[in-house]
Amino acid sequence: MGDGPRSVGITLLAALAASQAALVVLNPLLPDVAGDLDVSVATAGQIRTVSGLAAGVAALTVGLLATRVGLRGLMLGAVATLAAGSLLSALATTFALLVVAQALTGLGIGVSYSAAIAATAEWASAEHRSRALAIALLGPPLAWIVGMPLVGVLGEVSWRLAWLVVPVSMAVVAVVLLARRPATPTARARAGLRLVLSQPGVVRWSTGELLAFSGWAGILVYMGALLVESYDLSVAATGLALGFGALVYVPGNLLFRRWVDSYSRRLLVVLALSAAIAVGLIGAVRPSVWFTLALFCSLSFIAGGRTLAGSARGLGLAPELRLGVTGVRTAALQSGYFVGAAVGGGALASGGYTALGLAFAALFVGAAVPHLVPLR
Repeated sequence: MGDGPRSVGITLLAALAASQAALVVLNPLLPDVAGDLDVSVATAGQIRTVSGLAAGVAALTVGLLATRVGLRGLMLGAVATLAAGSLLSALATTFALLVVAQALTGLGIGVSYSAAIAATAEWASAEHRSRALAIALLGPPLAWIVGMPLVGVLGEVSWRLAWLVVPVSMAVVAVVLLARRPATPTARARAGLRLVLSQPGVVRWSTGELLAFSGWAGILVYMGALLVESYDLSVAATGLALGFGALVYVPGNLLFRRWVDSYSRRLLVVLALSAAIAVGLIGAVRPSVWFTLALFCSLSFIAGGRTLAGSARGLGLAPELRLGVTGVRTAALQSGYFVGAAVGGGALASGGYTALGLAFAALFVGAAVPHLVPLR
């Protein structure tokens, strides 16, 4: 039976914010972590690979737990796991220990993210599902908007303090909210990967999600460098610009909520093609910093709506196997960081930022293709 969309959305928002905070807290701390643990910055950067790989594996296998643990219990365990991994990361005295701690964190991220998206459909009634989903999906940008400045302030004192306070405190809030909800029953069917991928439309949908996430994650990786090298912006100004882009993501998520139930497939086509145009122009046309920032904000707004539409589309494909479907989506999200970074790096080396924009535009066009023909 459904629950109030605001209550459901806020609880799941907290879980997703904790997952995102645990995922991105390393970004501004990387040089300090490398120096303290006596490794190169390049080596320290592989920590993100470890946590991402662990999150992807956990997401793809989480459906096998559906008949054993209810969604609330699954999320409680997962959020506690990522909190424990973050705590161990803050206390790690060697790089090897940090790698182990981040693998544990990744497991919690993969399970909690998948379970939270699935819970929007299970905990909210059908007529309120899109509203609950829109609220829940504000969690990741909230972790950027609130968490990253806090990481910066605490990181001036110690990278360990930042890691200890930000993801752990967000996880504690999520655990408190989840614990207040009644226990939920287990699913009736195990959502194994082979069974999930055999459902009509799942492969097409997940391919589109992977390509879209790759384009979006890729431009996030290289946008700061583009601003610095094209307009000689300071680090502080670049951070402010990227933070404002994350803020614009929020209204894009909320605005398209009213259409996702009836027009999710059309939105996935239109928004992906719009994103392709925006990211192509970001790379090829750079007359002024304000023009580029306007394009980036437009892209962020579009990405907010497309993420909501993609999630809503996936939740409707196989209602009995939602946890497995959302696990596939989480794996696509994690893989998108690797694909986007790799494609962007190759394009930048071969043709500069113009080639970079065109490469990411091609990814977004590819994301629209699976949805051009409706399912039978």
